Amino acid sequence: MKGIKRFWFMAMLCMSLTMPALSGAAEAPAAKPAPAAKPAVVLTSQDCAKCHTSEPADIAAAGAKHKNVGCTDCHTGHRPSSKNNIPQCSMCHSGSPHYKLPSCNGCHKNPHRPLEIQFGNKVTDPCLTCHTEQIKQLKANPSKHTALFCSTCHNVHGKIPACTQCHKPHHPQQTAAECKKCHKAHQPTAVTYGSDLPNKDCMGCHKKAYDLLAATATKHKSVPCVSCHKAKHKMIPKCQDCHGTPHAASMMSKFSKCGDCHSTAHDLNRFEQKAAPAAPAQGKKKK
Repeated sequence: MKGIKRFWFMAMLCMSLTMPALSGAAEAPAAKPAPAAKPAVVLTSQDCAKCHTSEPADIAAAGAKHKNVGCTDCHTGHRPSSKNNIPQCSMCHSGSPHYKLPSCNGCHKNPHRPLEIQFGNKVTDPCLTCHTEQIKQLKANPSKHTALFCSTCHNVHGKIPACTQCHKPHHPQQTAAECKKCHKAHQPTAVTYGSDLPNKDCMGCHKKAYDLLAATATKHKSVPCVSCHKAKHKMIPKCQDCHGTPHAASMMSKFSKCGDCHSTAHDLNRFEQKAAPAAPAQGKKKK
């Protein structure tokens, strides 16, 4: 009997010791799940346009290659979280001396219209980073143009001015478009012309020769100026280049120059009879 009582006593004791732990485990609240991470907000160009209306309009009208990028490709942040959301041009533009120039916005005033370039009246060095061939021509053929600033003529980027903006035409009928038949702006004194240049274009500078040629009754009247003066401007050809040596050597030995008999090529075979020199006055007889 004592053994049965002792067994129940020990059983009750064990139950009393374990019950608080069991009851506590049953009443403990379940752990709350961790809150789901909020998706990152990704702005689009359409979002930017809700506040910034002029910039997208500029890009659409004259953005050039900037049309191919979104607002956030350049403006990677926004105030106040970003202290400076104006990007540097060097983020995208590199690999050329032109991109190393300081102060890009000195010429490119509006990055949303990047090719609308404005600059002052005394600009040369920035131009040379792209237009190297032109400066080579100016230096190799010195003229008054060599001393000018690029912006003297090209006061708007990409503008090719008419020569008549500064220079008078050679003759009243000459148009500005005809100047480039003979003159290149960056080497104006290196005069070149094609085989189809009309005589009237030569007349502007060589009016006397033109008038004489127009009045002659010889075949030279129908010969274009550039047929004889074709190798180089101001080149005087030899008559033999076309006519060979038509006279015997005995005659040529007496008259070494064709002009001795034929006058000039522009006024062929026209001779003015020279007046005989006046006889010297006879002195008074001495008494």
